[in-house]
Amino acid sequence: MLSILIVNWNTRDLLADCLRSIQAHPPTRPFEIVVVDNASSDGSAEMVRQEFPEVILIASPVNTGYAKGNNNAFAVAKGDLLLTLNSDTAFLDDSLDRAADILEAHPKAGCLGVKQVGIDGAVQQSVRGFPTVLGIFGDVSGLGAKLGGTWDAYRLARFDYRQEQTAPQPMGTFLMFRRAALAAIGDPAKPFDEEFPIFFNEVDLLYRLKKAGWDCLYTPNASIKHYGGESTKQVRKSMIWESHRSLVHYFRKHRGTGLGRVGLPFLAAGIYAAAFVRARGFHAGFRP
Repeated sequence: MLSILIVNWNTRDLLADCLRSIQAHPPTRPFEIVVVDNASSDGSAEMVRQEFPEVILIASPVNTGYAKGNNNAFAVAKGDLLLTLNSDTAFLDDSLDRAADILEAHPKAGCLGVKQVGIDGAVQQSVRGFPTVLGIFGDVSGLGAKLGGTWDAYRLARFDYRQEQTAPQPMGTFLMFRRAALAAIGDPAKPFDEEFPIFFNEVDLLYRLKKAGWDCLYTPNASIKHYGGESTKQVRKSMIWESHRSLVHYFRKHRGTGLGRVGLPFLAAGIYAAAFVRARGFHAGFRP
């Protein structure tokens, strides 16, 4: 069984389009759809109740964030395959079936990402490496695109999106998980670390899967249309601070031992300085 899990916040029309696209191109295997609405003010929950009664709706009275919202969906999901899907996506063909078939055909893969196509028809660069200090510096400075190697360890500017291959961390827009892989690293009903409420939660999860010996696979043989960032752009400055805070927390969790611990305060200072510049000052998302 395939469980399709969607966390929504104030993207009613896009969510409706997403659900209609699943109706138009449903998987042939048994499936369920779980929508968690994070206290939207645009009538999203009521729209789901009225137009999609077959959908399992969890209407949260407060905005719990993306990680907890997904955990709430995982807690009720019954599938052996579990797809976390953004509401600002749509299917144009039978990619749900193809993605599930590809994941099942690779028993060492605990997760699958697919090709993401923007509204302009261009393939989006949707795969990143796990964050490293040199990789992020190479991305910000432009050295990664010029030199490759460890300088490009985060942006992966030379990743070939035409080829099916293992990939460190495809974006969380579409991630299809194998329940057995999630069970190998913890509770499959609560796989996301809620200390990453919006950003880097999927990065943390995929890193934990990798450490446990599970591959993540990218395939161009299944695809989605992706509008991109429709929830977070509504509160852009707060999200800039939240994304940088989550990056600091990622380094503390996964790189904060040995010599890495000594450099963490300086690294955090640099990351927060970058947030200050990008957001043009402090904003509501700042939490040290």
